[in-house]
Amino acid sequence: MKRNTHGTERHAADGGPVDVQMAEPAFASYAAPLVDEAIEQAAAVREDASPEALHKLRVSLRRLRSLWWAFSPLLEKGENTRQRALYKYLASAAGKTRDWDILIELITREDESAPEMRAKLEEVRGGALATSRETLSNADVKHLLRDALTSATKELNTAHERVPLRKFADKRVAASERSLKKRMKRASHAKRANYAAFHDVRKAGKKLRYLLEFFGPVLQGGHKRTLKRLKQIQKRFGKLNDIVASEMLLRDNASLLAGAGDTGGAQDWLAKERKRRMRSAAGLLRKG
Repeated sequence: MKRNTHGTERHAADGGPVDVQMAEPAFASYAAPLVDEAIEQAAAVREDASPEALHKLRVSLRRLRSLWWAFSPLLEKGENTRQRALYKYLASAAGKTRDWDILIELITREDESAPEMRAKLEEVRGGALATSRETLSNADVKHLLRDALTSATKELNTAHERVPLRKFADKRVAASERSLKKRMKRASHAKRANYAAFHDVRKAGKKLRYLLEFFGPVLQGGHKRTLKRLKQIQKRFGKLNDIVASEMLLRDNASLLAGAGDTGGAQDWLAKERKRRMRSAAGLLRKG
């Protein structure tokens, strides 16, 4: 059996040696902890109204979506697409409240003397939270995620063919890397007003980072530099996304925020900040 440079066996997520571990049965060892985590966090949101609780739930659901994408070549296409759409829907439900949290944080940081606006934003945020909780409760997250895990695990465990986990992981990470490079190239040539191109880079980078975190122990070669680069992208492009999402919230909810202080001034500041952060994001792309 092959050993690493330290003389110890390298193991896959479920504890099996990477040289004999197959991708299909390994799926559950990756998915089950994520499902448990998402269920626990969805339950916590019912009691905990903090921004952190919603953020953790949204991240867990995004990680699940990325994992299902990683295993999509081994899963029935239609069902896999439905499951990934479900995770996106649930993450969006949590994200609607999270976006208000970000806006409140930005406005407070920019102008601490705007208590009237903050109070109104907090009020609207409370309504968004009630909607998020209702959506998640009606969706019955626990049973939805358990059923998805059971269905995918059964399909993979009864598959006639087996793919070595290391080979499979290397291939899926490579596909994700190609997707990110393609989107980075497109964004580097895009006009500054084309935020969608920058947003695509952020999503592709996040997916690749999750895959590297999932499969890290079984991949060939090191990926520390790549992970460091992805964290830079996520941080800088995430700040840009916060501004753009906040601009949209103010614009789309103008009637709700009528009389809540100088919303026009807030919009002007956000527009200037968006341009500054777009330049910063573009600068990171130019570094290659």
